[in-house]
Amino acid sequence: MENVVFERIRQDIAGNDIVLYMKGSAIFPQDGFSAAVAQVLDSMGVVYKDIDVLLEPGLHQGIKEFTNWPNVPQLYVKGEFIGGCDIVREIYASGELHRLLEENDLLP
Repeated sequence: MENVVFERIRQDIAGNDIVLYMKGSAIFPQDGFSAAVAQVLDSMGVVYKDIDVLLEPGLHQGIKEFTNWPNVPQLYVKGEFIGGCDIVREIYASGELHRLLEENDLLP
């Protein structure tokens, strides 16, 4: 089971420039942390794939094991794990997230 989940995660992050693993969806977040990260991305106008970890058996635990990061949401840009809610808010506030997205040609 673990290998199947990890393979799915690898495909998600390889096939999409920006991936947000979250509880719920960008339109209907299921917790405040997921909502906060989705709001940051939405405010920047970027296109991203939102993946609801609550819909697939094993994915919620699997993503945490994949990154060795204890919680969700988790943001990936160009296959690189960026962090969770607190980190995303910090790098957004500092301008670092804007620079990262700009360097990767991901801003509208």
